Amino acid sequence: MEAEYIISNDRLIVTTTAKGGELRSIRTPEGKEFLWQGDPKYWKGRSPVLFPYIGRLTGGTCYVDGQEYHMELHGLARYQVFQVEAHTDTKITFLLESGPDTLARYPWRFRFRVTYALEGATLGMTYQVEDLDEKPMYFAVGGHPGFQVPMEEGKRFDDYRLRFHAPCDPVRIGFTPTGYRNGEDLPYPLRDRQILPLSHPLFDNEAVVLEGSDKTVTLEAPGGRYSLTASFPQMRYVGFWHAPQTDAPYVCIEPWSSTPAWQDRTVVLAEQEDLLLLEPGKSYENTWTVEIHDAQG
Repeated sequence: MEAEYIISNDRLIVTTTAKGGELRSIRTPEGKEFLWQGDPKYWKGRSPVLFPYIGRLTGGTCYVDGQEYHMELHGLARYQVFQVEAHTDTKITFLLESGPDTLARYPWRFRFRVTYALEGATLGMTYQVEDLDEKPMYFAVGGHPGFQVPMEEGKRFDDYRLRFHAPCDPVRIGFTPTGYRNGEDLPYPLRDRQILPLSHPLFDNEAVVLEGSDKTVTLEAPGGRYSLTASFPQMRYVGFWHAPQTDAPYVCIEPWSSTPAWQDRTVVLAEQEDLLLLEPGKSYENTWTVEIHDAQG
């Protein structure tokens, strides 16, 4: 059984675990759960933290300074056990430091912190990266939380929509059915330049990953009691996903700093144009938030 750690206030109770520095639950004091609970029939994950790569590497392989390294889906962090660096009633920080296991697959010395902080009905998630090495560090960070849809009885999955807070004209990143980039990036018109209606077939051909969207989006059913808003001002992309070709009762909202590998293209980390770059001795910080709304509260 993985050790779990709780932060809470009068609005929300948030459960986390040191395995992967991951969220396990976001619920109200009355027990209303918003985070997907990992039913393996659809997807056994809940909210993996993505670092230092997002998505799939071609053949699970990348190259750094001419040397070959291997990472699994979405990098390293989700498979590691973090230390609890600090823990108060409303805030917890998990720390992952590089070691022999990470260096064998990703050749940088680093510190990676994940902090969860509650303020009212808003959960803040901060990723902090320190380059402890003597060479510039190429990396990515991102979130992958699943949220239960529908959020209440009497609603169906396709009653829900994703509503961006400002009109926008995003581009959808083209993906193969196996989750690699294919170069077929195309304009992705939203209804009234803001609305993306949900339906299960929307995800039959993998995630909907957008670039150039507004940085705040609300998951809602018009007339429903519960909704939630994700805000990700520093992220270049946002993805929406559930298990393809299923009637999965959740949707993931995934703010990403970068995208996966291109189909059949060997990844040289220093040459992937959308990876983040951190100079030796420097640090990087990125915060995004999820706010829970209750129309009756």
